[in-house]
Amino acid sequence: MKMLDTISFKLLLAATCFSIFFIGCAGNNTQSGKGSRTLVKVDGSSTVFPITEAVAEEFQKVYPKVRVTVGVSGTGGGFKKFCVGEIDINDASRSIKQKELSVAAEKNIQFIELPVAFDGLSVVVNPQNDFVDYLTVGELKRIWQPGSTVTKWSDVRTGWPEKPITLYGPGTDSGTFDYFTEAINGKSGACRPDFTASEDDNVLVQGIAGDETSLGFFGYSYYVENKSKLKVVPIGEGDEAIAPSETTINDGTYSPLSRPIFIYVSTASAERSEISDFISFYLKHAPALVEEVGYVPLPDDVYELALKRFNNRVTGSVFFGRNTVGAKLEDLLGS
Repeated sequence: MKMLDTISFKLLLAATCFSIFFIGCAGNNTQSGKGSRTLVKVDGSSTVFPITEAVAEEFQKVYPKVRVTVGVSGTGGGFKKFCVGEIDINDASRSIKQKELSVAAEKNIQFIELPVAFDGLSVVVNPQNDFVDYLTVGELKRIWQPGSTVTKWSDVRTGWPEKPITLYGPGTDSGTFDYFTEAINGKSGACRPDFTASEDDNVLVQGIAGDETSLGFFGYSYYVENKSKLKVVPIGEGDEAIAPSETTINDGTYSPLSRPIFIYVSTASAERSEISDFISFYLKHAPALVEEVGYVPLPDDVYELALKRFNNRVTGSVFFGRNTVGAKLEDLLGS
């Protein structure tokens, strides 16, 4: 009887060890991309998020064994993860910064920079606001610059009511915040601190929609999706002020708030078939999906150049440290 108990115990122990080994192997396969469903990790810009989310949804219909997760931590928050190898792709509403390049180099992270759409930062007010007909770049600067003393609408322009002005904008990890402050205030990150900030543009939409004295800014797609809740403000001088639209963003007349937006792909991740398939799918289907979510597609030949850049694994940034205002993306990508 004791011998049988001993044998049973040994068999039970062996079965348990085998089960633990099998589970461990299965877990490792899933993490390394060899399991039944592989993973593509994307994070970053809330501005680029609607595009990448739309691409991910369509991609997973064609590739059901691949799961694409798309986070929203802001362009800067995404780069913090991307530059240390925590994610495969970073959505970015601005080009990479020097400090991010330095971290990536230190961690031996190489990347491929790919423009995916045009965006026009949209300045918006509450629909009940019946006096703001346009704003100049100078007025925007007076409102948003560090040390601004603007607290009422009457401080912006003579004749406007003495109503308080409440401000909403992307958080400091946002590439949209960086671009807006550089374009309007002359330096990236230079801004008054007393505004309601969020990395989630939907929070900003709801805040402005519920506040009659509000003023804010975010990506064009969020305005397009919420036109009934918001009033867009043309930018410029009087009758020559221009509102963002597909045409004015594409031809650059909505200035200085038009810009390209990007995805950054880790070259190490790009060697995995699911990443390569996802990026190829992204660039081939971007024209339709970009327009579907409210942004402005790039010219077809720009997507072709971007795909060629990815397939040839051309690393580095053509936008970092360069004044690209008015430059053609075809020329930049072809250089």
